Amino acid sequence: MTRIIASGVVLAAAALASLASAQSATVDHLTQGQLMEKAQELEQKAAEGGSASAKLAEYPNHFTMIALRKKSGSAEVHEKYADFFFVVKGKATLVTGGTVVDPQSSGPGEIGGSSVSGGTRTQLAEGDIVHIPANVPHQLLLPEHSEFVYFVIKVQEK
Repeated sequence: MTRIIASGVVLAAAALASLASAQSATVDHLTQGQLMEKAQELEQKAAEGGSASAKLAEYPNHFTMIALRKKSGSAEVHEKYADFFFVVKGKATLVTGGTVVDPQSSGPGEIGGSSVSGGTRTQLAEGDIVHIPANVPHQLLLPEHSEFVYFVIKVQEK
């Protein structure tokens, strides 16, 4: 019996060590200046299409991005991912909840639309942090002739 328990402890320790090694041992650190440099690299693409984003790093259940907007976005719903936004620069109105107008699949687990109807409006400014759970419609609305830079963490919830 003691041998079985000892074997179980060894197997559990090996499983935990394996799980720990699957996590990144690297600590990532980005300053606001570095985020702005990465956002400026998106400037031309955002000028042409109104917005641009770039993936920064990928982890086991989440990834990070930098996004630059020069105009309001369309409505979005992510079936499996929650969004965390950290506003680096600018102001916007975030509409959450409600329903997506003209919903269409925009990829696996992704729904897009022209707007969000009946949602709650929240004013966002530099330094604000927002968590948007999976399956919650959302849309960013920008004032005309403005720029909005935000750091995004997309976390797989389902």
